[in-house]
Amino acid sequence: MKNHSQHAIFYAVLVSLGGFVFGFDASVISGVVGSVTSEFNLSPVQSGWVVAVPTLSSALGILVIGPLSDALGRKKVLLLIAFTYLLSAIASAFASSYIMLVAARALGGFAFTSLIVAPIYIAEISPAKLRGKLVSINQLNIVIGLSAAYFANYFILTLGSSGAEWVSVWGLDEHNWRWMLGCEIIPALIFFLALLIIPDSPRWLIQKGREQEAREVMVKLLPADEVDSAIDLIKHSSAKEHESLWARIGSIFGPKMRLALILGIIIGVVQQITGINAIFFYAPTIFEQSGIGTDAAFAQAVLVGVINVLFTLVAISLIDRWGRRPLLIVGLSGIAISMLLSAYGFSQATYELKPESIVQIEKIENIERSLDTTKLNAMVGSVYHSDLEFKAALTDAIGASAAREYESVLIKSAAQMNALLILIGILGFVASFAMSLGPVMWALFSEIFPNQLRGVAISFVGMINSMVSFFVQLLFPLELSVLGAALTFFSYFVFAVIGLILVIWLLPETKGKSLEELELMFAKGRLKS
Repeated sequence: MKNHSQHAIFYAVLVSLGGFVFGFDASVISGVVGSVTSEFNLSPVQSGWVVAVPTLSSALGILVIGPLSDALGRKKVLLLIAFTYLLSAIASAFASSYIMLVAARALGGFAFTSLIVAPIYIAEISPAKLRGKLVSINQLNIVIGLSAAYFANYFILTLGSSGAEWVSVWGLDEHNWRWMLGCEIIPALIFFLALLIIPDSPRWLIQKGREQEAREVMVKLLPADEVDSAIDLIKHSSAKEHESLWARIGSIFGPKMRLALILGIIIGVVQQITGINAIFFYAPTIFEQSGIGTDAAFAQAVLVGVINVLFTLVAISLIDRWGRRPLLIVGLSGIAISMLLSAYGFSQATYELKPESIVQIEKIENIERSLDTTKLNAMVGSVYHSDLEFKAALTDAIGASAAREYESVLIKSAAQMNALLILIGILGFVASFAMSLGPVMWALFSEIFPNQLRGVAISFVGMINSMVSFFVQLLFPLELSVLGAALTFFSYFVFAVIGLILVIWLLPETKGKSLEELELMFAKGRLKS
């Protein structure tokens, strides 16, 4: 049994390299958005588009990726996804305009559909007792990719400000954001090459009538005396596979799918609406709002990545011992507490520019040539009780463009708040998410839908998940400018509480059951297990 498990683990690791590329692609933009906003003179909504457009295109891709993986097979679709990541990374690094950058990132968004296909593949080649852990390897690679992007961004930023002659020659100072985006080329290429090694999913092969090929794969994954019974179970549960695509789409809304579909939608919405991608994709921006400055903000973003990895490992160690339901309850409780803490920290902040603060600002290289600091004297002596008040006063004093460009420096000079409290809140949120909604959602998606409808059903709930994520990312800069940091984070607290109530009420436990057993359980609409 050990050797068979090793084959499943090996294939899961190779497929989950796509999670690393996704995490890197998704997170690297956190270090880029400030630079491209200045270079292309973007508004908050345009900045939001640069960050969010891959999620929008992924939502469109998700509509077809499930049926496409059912038609062509998981392996062929994963290879197409890997190639798309590679093209997007190259195009993003060499983008010469805002439109070209948005288009290149939109192309990469179609590759985000690896989040759907990889868990399907891993679940279909995994033993029931290891399925939660193996599906979670994909999530682990996502958070490692997120962390790698934070490290890469910080490293490139540090090199760019080192003053070395070769740094200027290679453009690491003036065009550091291009290097940040270009780094993705390496993992995307490795992912593509790794996929050439994996076999097709045996469940998909059986559904396509290729039983002998499926058997050759199954003997690597199961003891010889279990292969026949496993194949019989799969053939029985796949009896509807010859239905048309439209018939299968209609089936996901049938009474036997009602509980699974409701839970899929709830978990898919809650995972994103609690704000995780606002944190991941705007981490330096958020920390700049706490008044610590750009360099420290990038350093704290690295800490977000480290915490994310550590607590994903916690989730992997517990998901098949505790189960999915307890992890979600604990995690959502932690998310709610953490977001409330962050909201409180921002709500207690005050902002005041003092004469000595303006003197320090004038000493910063390049600022004295591009910012008329005498205009800031009109703000001296005034205390502002929210970030909204302070930013509005900055806009009145120096203009909207200058206020956006020098926001980090000016907030650092004026902010008086408990930045440590906010840091604890953000890190607590990341830890809570990493041990719950992050890995558990994809494990549940790969479990709760029947074999013959899995691709279509996951496409549907994945599309909803992506659309919620898109709007969270797109609107976050606008929310900061309209609602302020405190109210924005408080809204995430409210959504976390609602999600917690729904999980406690509706979610049954799925650990330790075969995919075929879960199909029968959810068809009966059982709320307790």
